[in-house]
Amino acid sequence: MESPSKAAKLIAQTAQKACLLEVCAPKPGNVNRQHDFADSRFEDFLLSALAIAPALEKAGTVGIGETIWRATRDTRRSVGTNTNLGIILLLAPLVKACLLDRLQPASEQQQRLDIARVRRVLSELLGNLTIEDAKKTYAAIRLAHPGGLGRSTQADVAQQPSITLHQAMFLAQDRDAVAREYVTDFAITFTTGYPALKNARESGASLSMAIVQAYLSILSKVPDTLIARKRDTLVATQVSEWAAHALDAGGVFTEAGRQALAALDQRLRDKDHSLNPGTTADLTTASLFLYMVEETDG
Repeated sequence: MESPSKAAKLIAQTAQKACLLEVCAPKPGNVNRQHDFADSRFEDFLLSALAIAPALEKAGTVGIGETIWRATRDTRRSVGTNTNLGIILLLAPLVKACLLDRLQPASEQQQRLDIARVRRVLSELLGNLTIEDAKKTYAAIRLAHPGGLGRSTQADVAQQPSITLHQAMFLAQDRDAVAREYVTDFAITFTTGYPALKNARESGASLSMAIVQAYLSILSKVPDTLIARKRDTLVATQVSEWAAHALDAGGVFTEAGRQALAALDQRLRDKDHSLNPGTTADLTTASLFLYMVEETDG
């Protein structure tokens, strides 16, 4: 069994690398090395990845809400805009689950991280979220001030919560895919994003192209809830259909697929960035982290 400090540092560094590699990949409609947004630059995402490492390194010793708050606060100190709230919301419980799994005594046959076992640990963590976790998370959301948030008649983030974070995410699941992960034991991450990325790598794609393929796979199956909030659900569904077309053409693996990806990128780059599949990018980061922590452990 590894020492807690060594395991925590390794997992936090893996999360940091996942953030860096995800933003570098040329995903359609997102900020990357070739494209900035008016309110957020490629460099902002790099600084954000650096900022969250200390909070994630301590994730095993504090509540999930506290990790979310610390990572958001530290990001805000480095970057003046919301670049990574969704990523933080996803990574905080995932990092803790991986760390707790890594520190459990195990037989020789169980030394390597097991994805199914991590998901069981994660499920227990999510089921035990508290009102205090909700308070810390609500404070983080208010600090990050994400776009397209709107107001809710139940458990609005502008108010102090009186329910647990798990209950709050249950209420928000229809309008936010990140919230939906909290009540489905990260179904998109574990059953769509992670397998798509792993399959792409095993099929010979570079890591950068595998990230794009996983992103495309998620977007084709899960209408992006950031687009739905900024525009509407019909537009989000249309974007998923465009992504499915690019995937059906072969995605990163064929010339036709790559042409469809380029066309998708052009379609998604409207002047207001209202077609930015930002939630899909967050889910891709979580999937990449899961893949990378398994590879690092192996």
